[in-house]
Amino acid sequence: MTSEDHRRICVLAGPSGVGKGTVVAQLLAQEPRIWLSISATTRAPRPGEREGESYFFVDDEHFDHLVESGEMLEWAIVHGKHRYGTPRQPVLDAYAAGKIPLLEIDLAGARQVRQSLPEAFQIFLAPPSFQELEARLRGRGTETEEAIERRLETARGELAAQGEFDAVVVNDTVARATGEILDLIAPKR
Repeated sequence: MTSEDHRRICVLAGPSGVGKGTVVAQLLAQEPRIWLSISATTRAPRPGEREGESYFFVDDEHFDHLVESGEMLEWAIVHGKHRYGTPRQPVLDAYAAGKIPLLEIDLAGARQVRQSLPEAFQIFLAPPSFQELEARLRGRGTETEEAIERRLETARGELAAQGEFDAVVVNDTVARATGEILDLIAPKR
């Protein structure tokens, strides 16, 4: 087995406010082999979004075809309106090209990927404590109290599912969490 064989297709999930986006940005900056998956969506592009970079923009018929033919690793209806999902083939193509595919998705998506791509290595990014997660969510200052309470309730369920994952990484500091994830998915850096 060569060192390249230690690459993994990786799923990163965790509650809102845990710092997934920040950790992913550091992973991408530190490991050039990491390829962040691009979701498909049925919604129209927003200003500045680009096809194949921001999302794959598809119509309902095409999305239906992707789901029915098993070409989606995971998908969901968001806000009861538009569908979003992770197309299978770009992930497999990136892996075949020597990249480390990374899917940053929610708990429901991670559960779907476990069924559709069981060899994917799943990492749960956890806060140091529930109190710290609450402080981070409140510290953003971007949401109403009702939205924060809804996110915290969702987080309780997500935190209870940590045991479903191959690894749990605590995001106590971005640098330490990033290093631990790199050791898990790209050990021969």
